[in-house]
Amino acid sequence: MNDRVILPTPPPILKNQQQEIRELFQRFVVPSYGRFNLALSHGAGSHVWDVSGKRYLDLGGGIAVCSLGHAHPEITEALVEQSRRLVHVSNLYYQEPQGRLAQRLVGHLAPGKVFFCNSGAEANEGLFKTARKFGHDEGRFEILTAVNSFHGRTLGGISATGQEKVKKGFEPMVEGFRHIPFNDLEAARAAISPATAAILIEGIQGEGGITPASAEYLLGLRKLCDEKRLLLLLDAVQCGHFRSGRFQSYQRVLEGVAGAEGFSVDGISMAKSLGGGFPIGAFWLRDQAHGVELGQILGPGTHGTTFGGTPLGCAVALRILDVIEREKLADNVRTTGDFLHAEISRLAEQYPGVVRGARGLGFMLGIELQPFDQIAGFKREETVSSLQMVNRLHEAGVLTIPSGTQIVRLLPALNLSRALAEEGIQIIEKVVRSVA
Repeated sequence: MNDRVILPTPPPILKNQQQEIRELFQRFVVPSYGRFNLALSHGAGSHVWDVSGKRYLDLGGGIAVCSLGHAHPEITEALVEQSRRLVHVSNLYYQEPQGRLAQRLVGHLAPGKVFFCNSGAEANEGLFKTARKFGHDEGRFEILTAVNSFHGRTLGGISATGQEKVKKGFEPMVEGFRHIPFNDLEAARAAISPATAAILIEGIQGEGGITPASAEYLLGLRKLCDEKRLLLLLDAVQCGHFRSGRFQSYQRVLEGVAGAEGFSVDGISMAKSLGGGFPIGAFWLRDQAHGVELGQILGPGTHGTTFGGTPLGCAVALRILDVIEREKLADNVRTTGDFLHAEISRLAEQYPGVVRGARGLGFMLGIELQPFDQIAGFKREETVSSLQMVNRLHEAGVLTIPSGTQIVRLLPALNLSRALAEEGIQIIEKVVRSVA
């Protein structure tokens, strides 16, 4: 008799955790995102680690979301403290965190009121409804938006967005949106029709390539909207919440500009950095616009949300504001952002065959690249410069965000240190040199 026991083959010592995670996504998650081949495990400050233990310097910030970086202890503290008291009540009741957060946001803008929601797309939908309600009695419903703009992925959001690629397959679009060239005041004037109720722009176009509005454009739009009795609305989902070095990007663009004293828009959408990773959005409406009490225009029954403005979300957003103000992070964004902008410009001078120039303000910056076929070290079968550069940077240990075909975005945490900014530039320069 054979007494030998046949044992099963032992499992491999190292399991491919990244592949397992990818297979879960392939089996169970709607494939609506083109994902990079990275599976992230945890983060701390401006660093994240993948499941294999590799560390990355995160200069993408969750696409301008992680305003205090990853696993910030004060966000954790706010979540724990508030969750012990009250996580959610419906908006049928009053609760202090929502009122306090509205007060703080209004204090950074001008007299007005705030509605809380869950995302930037929802915040923009609120602006669309405000414009419709404002113009309704006169038969005005149209909103002019900019070419290359981005306003979210809802049907209203893609209809408002000035990029054809986001609309394909979802026609017909929601009526009432027309697109005009950005930073072109005369084009805006020429486009106004008897149906126009509002003009909506981004202070700095994000998905459209990191293009700031000019001071002349902002002042001209304000004058035009006053003249034609239109609302001037700002999508600040990506460019807002101190990312430019001021609370709102228009405040930075108009600093020291003659005639800009007292400038304000009529409505602003917010999200992303507002919650530092906790889902929260909001829109602010000015108290008075063209003789209308705009802050009161969405009365009971006209707009609503289940999860918007929960005590938990508002407590986190309040704590983030506390940290930003206490640690003077707006100043950090300005000085460190100026350093990064200057360094990207230097790379353009030293490696003109790869880098065309620097774009943006503060911590909303773009590295403009040459077309892929002009960069010696890029693959010819992959036709997008931005994606090729982002993948090379992943290999080197830096996370960045593509924007269009030739822009690589830097959207880091507002508390990114000068030392880490210098480290990031050194790695970027090394990659640029390798493909030059």
